[in-house]
Amino acid sequence: MGTTGDYLAGLAPEQRAALQRVVDVAVRAAPDAEEGTSYGMPALRLGGRPLLGFTAAAKHLSVFPFSPAVVEAVAAELDGFSLSRGAIRFTVDRPIPDAVVERLVDLRRAELEG
Repeated sequence: MGTTGDYLAGLAPEQRAALQRVVDVAVRAAPDAEEGTSYGMPALRLGGRPLLGFTAAAKHLSVFPFSPAVVEAVAAELDGFSLSRGAIRFTVDRPIPDAVVERLVDLRRAELEG
């Protein structure tokens, strides 16, 4: 198992399933992404640079597109979610929509390749 699988294996089943869904959607959107770490968290990387990271906390899950501009670009699609400059927080009961995960990947990829 790689970095992502190792991290997910240590989570509660419902957290694991919710984050695995995010990873699966992201990998479909960027099949050339590689597993790794960035800023001490499991992440998908493109060309050695962070594409999308994720973590689990006691009361929420987080996705990190490593770009305040990317978070800002999808903010209108995430009404009611907790956002910061670099993170999107969600829960098992209220996951990030797949279309938004795909958009995060597309926008971040454009930044990395631009």
